[in-house]
Amino acid sequence: MSVGRETDCLIIGGGIAGLSTASRLADRGKRVTVIAAGKDLSHCNSFYAQGGIIYESLSHDSKSLKQDIQEAGCHINYEPAVDQLVEMGPEMVRRVLLDKAHVEFDRDAEGEWLRTREGAHSENRILHRGDESGKAIQSAMIQLVGGLKNVEVLTEHTAVNLLMTSFHSTDRSRLHEPARCFGAFVFDQNAKRVEPIFARHTVLATGGIGQLFLHNTNSKFSRGDGIALAHRAGCRLENLEYVQFHPTTFYHPKSTRFLISEALRGEGAVLINDRGERFAKKYLPEYEIPELAPRDRVAQAIHQEVLSTGAPCVYLDISHKDAGWIRERFPFVYGSCLKVGVDITREPIPVLPGAHYHCGGVWVDLEARTTIPRLWAVGEVSCTGVHGANRLASTSLLEGLVWGVRAAEAIASDLETNTPLRFPDIYPWQAESAVADPSFLHQDWLMLKHTMWNYVGLIKTDSRLRRAEGILGELSEGIDKFYRRAALSDELIGLRQAVLVSQLILNACKRNQKSKGCYLRGELEI
Repeated sequence: MSVGRETDCLIIGGGIAGLSTASRLADRGKRVTVIAAGKDLSHCNSFYAQGGIIYESLSHDSKSLKQDIQEAGCHINYEPAVDQLVEMGPEMVRRVLLDKAHVEFDRDAEGEWLRTREGAHSENRILHRGDESGKAIQSAMIQLVGGLKNVEVLTEHTAVNLLMTSFHSTDRSRLHEPARCFGAFVFDQNAKRVEPIFARHTVLATGGIGQLFLHNTNSKFSRGDGIALAHRAGCRLENLEYVQFHPTTFYHPKSTRFLISEALRGEGAVLINDRGERFAKKYLPEYEIPELAPRDRVAQAIHQEVLSTGAPCVYLDISHKDAGWIRERFPFVYGSCLKVGVDITREPIPVLPGAHYHCGGVWVDLEARTTIPRLWAVGEVSCTGVHGANRLASTSLLEGLVWGVRAAEAIASDLETNTPLRFPDIYPWQAESAVADPSFLHQDWLMLKHTMWNYVGLIKTDSRLRRAEGILGELSEGIDKFYRRAALSDELIGLRQAVLVSQLILNACKRNQKSKGCYLRGELEI
């Protein structure tokens, strides 16, 4: 038998989706191993989410939430998935986040949960903790999972490839069996070695793809690892071209990009140009409050205004609100902007769109199954069909929570009712030793990010996609040749995965000639 860790379930990624899966599996008495590439479990998009999570409105009108989701998604949402989110969402928030993890969302003077409204929502239904809701949720989930004795967490571990019966078994007769996943080859960043983790079930929870783009709101490790792993294993992928660009990311030459929460617009912030004029109504006349239109429409309006004025950015102004209230309600945005000299209580915030959320990903069913047996996907890496062509604000954390619990229930049931998977013997990992020049890696990353931003960004045209195809093809060929003989690092693994996923997104864009939702093809039209 091959030597390596064994577990009932290997979860690759430690955001809300992965941790909700782990927590529920632990409740069912299963052994779980969670791996994450960062130094700790705060290095994920869940931690950096600002706006909040959908709960339920005071009217308890689930039909209006379903309608909001479908309208934002341009009615190409998968209706059974939307129904599942709407019906199970409030219960999961209560059971997991409120009753079990004890997340302390903001309350009013009477102790009731405060609910806010974000873009394209028809009602106030979003629970929040200032503008650091993701931090509150993720911190509580980390503490919850940390207290579970049958959950092992391995940080600074990066998945290299999934273990597949069709690829890795030393018994050639097993190659004729239906392909199944039985864990992953994992790179230990500190020990500098690759070892197998054998798992009866494997869950992809690696998050999004924002780091493929020069300007984005995502964490360092949101580079498409899970999609690359799934593609190499033969999984069905869906809607890869639907990349949502958040309308408002902080723009300043002395600062990296970071998200300016949609909740600011929900609380009354307005968009103005460099002359101090509100401009969104000009492009979005059908909306009573144009700043609260769906994200794709607001991003396009900002893009058009920048083109027409020649200014480097536009501005988001909430300074008309009480200064004390601003500091209390939006501590992260206030503090982050102040570090580079922008006091949002007294002046507008410079903003531009940035890559934010991937509506496509690894195809899954209502229980998070992929098309590969014993391989599951939860959270942003997956495509449940909920979001359609554009994600409604604050649905992402809820989707990860709901599908995480659903996956855990299905995995636990399988482990309890079916014959345990016999792990095949595998060939050991063949380590290479060539040293990767850091300057080469840095330059390749820059080339990738600039290419994706300039040619596969907010607006896709045939000429831009052709240019990207040539650059990415040459980049991919060079990286693959070098990868075969280089000593591994997390950065090199991530670069290899990122180039592959960039090409997959590019190919999806080439196939889809029709603008819809967050996918804009051809010349900009609003």
